[in-house]
Amino acid sequence: MGAEFMHTVAEISKACHKGKVRAAVLTGAGKAFSAGGDTAWLMRRHDDEPERNSHIMRDFYRSFLCIRDLPVPIIAAINGHAIGAGLCLAMACDVRVVALSAKLGLTFVSLGIHPGMACTHFLPRLVGPQAAKKLLLTADTVTGSEALELGLVSEATEGDDVFVRACMLAARIAENSPVAVQQTVKTLRMAEEEHLDHALQREADAQALCYASNDLTEGILANKERRTPSFKGAT
Repeated sequence: MGAEFMHTVAEISKACHKGKVRAAVLTGAGKAFSAGGDTAWLMRRHDDEPERNSHIMRDFYRSFLCIRDLPVPIIAAINGHAIGAGLCLAMACDVRVVALSAKLGLTFVSLGIHPGMACTHFLPRLVGPQAAKKLLLTADTVTGSEALELGLVSEATEGDDVFVRACMLAARIAENSPVAVQQTVKTLRMAEEEHLDHALQREADAQALCYASNDLTEGILANKERRTPSFKGAT
């Protein structure tokens, strides 16, 4: 999926530079925005070397965070559940509109994994350090309405209206000067991305260490069997 996503972003970028796109909306293809990562892929990381896994994770992050290279505002239309990497991708967007009933969560530690894909960087900037720590360390999920209260999203609405509302917001943005809008987006992202590369490297290294632990296999197996994991904290 990463390579396909990068190709799509590249095509949109070309259209942006031709002046054909002034704002972009990202949404899920089904009932969920994104239900989380591929657990089989995660299990394969357990059998790989930590140093190699660190490089793999940096490439993985890049394959999705490349969306921030688009020069136009990106609106995430979170039409359903957004868990793990899916929510990370939504946080990488400029604005988020969510379904009231959607469940949002960064449930990494419940699987025995360190959070990744810049969520430890973006989340505190969106909801504040205390709320971010609570969400990341407990692996709790929140509803769309709760996400609005936290400041994680800018708008919460009924599920069927999410994409429409996001498109309306994109159209409103597109009425403004494209030069001014794009320069404003660039300035805002510059502030958001200070120390981002350092955070990504830290996440990649920490995830690589977690992949080597038996807690990873226990977390994924427990999730599959719908039971509470029994973590030992040993490799």
